[in-house]
Amino acid sequence: MKLEEQIRRKINEAIDILSKFGMPSAQQNERTAYCLLALLNITPDKNWKNAENPLVGITPMITFAKDYYKKDYAPNTRETFRRFSTHQMVQAGIVLYNPDKPDRPVNSPNAVYQISPTALKVIKAYKTKNFKTLLADFIKHQSTLSAQYAKERKLKMVSVKIKGNQHIQISPGKHSELIRDIIEQMAPRFLPDSTLVYVGDTGEKWGYFDRELADKLLFNVQEHGKMPDVILYVENKKWLILVESVTSHGPIDSKRHIELENLFSNVLAAKVYISAFPDKKTFMRYAQNIAWETEAWIADNSTHMIHFNGNKFIGPYKH
Repeated sequence: MKLEEQIRRKINEAIDILSKFGMPSAQQNERTAYCLLALLNITPDKNWKNAENPLVGITPMITFAKDYYKKDYAPNTRETFRRFSTHQMVQAGIVLYNPDKPDRPVNSPNAVYQISPTALKVIKAYKTKNFKTLLADFIKHQSTLSAQYAKERKLKMVSVKIKGNQHIQISPGKHSELIRDIIEQMAPRFLPDSTLVYVGDTGEKWGYFDRELADKLLFNVQEHGKMPDVILYVENKKWLILVESVTSHGPIDSKRHIELENLFSNVLAAKVYISAFPDKKTFMRYAQNIAWETEAWIADNSTHMIHFNGNKFIGPYKH
């Protein structure tokens, strides 16, 4: 059989498998088929019974499609693969997300996917007499499997105390851990009368949003571009505190300062800009880029605030 025929057959079979697993019509396409084939390490000449379940990232999936199926996707399609193919397979319990490290941050470039052991067993039986029975059993327990995988990941979520005994859960990772430190350590120490307005989350659109207070302050999170990671409001001083959690992305530099100024231009409260860092090493990495007239805070030196606006504070330190 010619390679072109093998390629077409494998793609069609992969789409057939996706449909039999009950995937929505929006995922019964070539893009999702390539994801499935890469996750199973199924090349055009390989039998389904020899399917494997390696750990595979989005970029390797795209590379796999190019190397073995002559399909070339642009690098900027990574997000499309993630949002409209792998995400749905994870929800269906067919694919596991970061099974090697469940607390890996959602936006990590090292994120990987893997066919679940139960789904692999079903797929290896494709086109055999056992396939129908194994598939029916998988589908019967599908919601249980999905709930199980979701529960395992939820155990790794970062719990953040926002007020009183109220907590929110945000996606795992160093970025979220720093957000927790900003709210639980920095705010009580330097902004004791502040109210939490917004918390971003790498895995969701937001982790927390006080819509009523935001409306009062004249901004709506849904109408804006990239929000800062944490927003606080100090009522007695009429200050809006905009904080960036700096782990893998940069601090509030001159460009970001202008962006935030424009983003909150209709807010009457005075804006205070803070770049927060987990440690001195990360701070030193980005220090030269921090904008003037902003502040910096380091979580492992939590009792100090660094002011990049010396003319306001210059003078001897009084013991």
